[in-house]
Amino acid sequence: MDWESLREEFPITRNYNFQNHAAVAPMCRRSVDAARQFLAQSCDSAYVEGQFFKHAEEVRRAAAKFVNANPDEICFIKNTSEGLNFVANGITWQTGDNVVTTNVEFPSNAFCWQALRPRGVEVQMVLEENGAIPIDSIISAINSRTRLVAISAVQYASGFRVDLAALGEYCQSKGVLLCVDAIQAVGAVPIDVRSMKIDFLAADGHKWMCGPEGLGIFYVRKEVQGYLKPSCVGWLSMKNPMDFDRAKFDFQDTAKRYDSGSYNLMGIYALGGSLQMLAEVGIEAIAARLSHLTHIIAEGVRAKGYHLVSPRGRGETSGIVAFTSEFQDLEKIQKHLQGEHRLVVAHRGGRLRASPHIYNTENEVQQLVELLPSH
Repeated sequence: MDWESLREEFPITRNYNFQNHAAVAPMCRRSVDAARQFLAQSCDSAYVEGQFFKHAEEVRRAAAKFVNANPDEICFIKNTSEGLNFVANGITWQTGDNVVTTNVEFPSNAFCWQALRPRGVEVQMVLEENGAIPIDSIISAINSRTRLVAISAVQYASGFRVDLAALGEYCQSKGVLLCVDAIQAVGAVPIDVRSMKIDFLAADGHKWMCGPEGLGIFYVRKEVQGYLKPSCVGWLSMKNPMDFDRAKFDFQDTAKRYDSGSYNLMGIYALGGSLQMLAEVGIEAIAARLSHLTHIIAEGVRAKGYHLVSPRGRGETSGIVAFTSEFQDLEKIQKHLQGEHRLVVAHRGGRLRASPHIYNTENEVQQLVELLPSH
């Protein structure tokens, strides 16, 4: 892969050494161009010709392919939180049921489950250990009243990637649903909802997919679509949604039942552009590139005396490298890097977090290491 030519997709490289894709990534040029195409067509003829909805179906198919789902298992959401809330509010809970999650989830994947406590649902949190979440600890927390395991494919603060295939296999064997917050994974590492036996997955497009903020994808396995009640209902939720004069309360037989009102069509166009760009590279090549770049950072910060938080074992790595120091003011370092060197990383929970993407160069990640003060 010619990684240098790929940089043309990311004009931000002209002004910044941007390594903060785990926050809000810059949209790729393909995504912006697709959004412009929508805007141009919206004042011309696309509404008359029905082109917008046809294109939305093309993007739905592209998104499904990216996670190895069927198109009828995908709907569009405005953000990851919405998808997770569809799950939390769509299951018929019983008093005494419990959800197993972790103590280091992003708030979106914590509050929606905690909000179930007044309904008699318990939330059990598995603790992070040295930046990782041992799968044995998750399995040990599952009991006869566990209805669902809610976990991030990649943890936002540490970059730890859980073994979803093993976890999904165990959950399925126990009749426990698996809900995955995949915003830090889709576009960075392979996600296969089939082999991982995932029941629900939500991911916004504004991180590793390099697409728009405010438009994401929600996957619901076909076999559980009848089990998850739509908690927000509108005209698009129903069969024959365009037949307004003979509207009938009859849910669609696909994940479109979780749609409600009009689509964020500009967002769908923009997401389609970024997915096209990523598909041309290929997720295996993307994951290999990120493994290479993050290895440079991980080894470099270790050599300079920082404590590496992100696990680097086989199958545990992602696009995130987090590290700490007992001797340095990390927030001050983050501000200095951005203000003086236009090098963008994040400060999260007492850790510095670097998250380069495929267009970043070896020189850029090495610059981060070189600019860090030594102990």
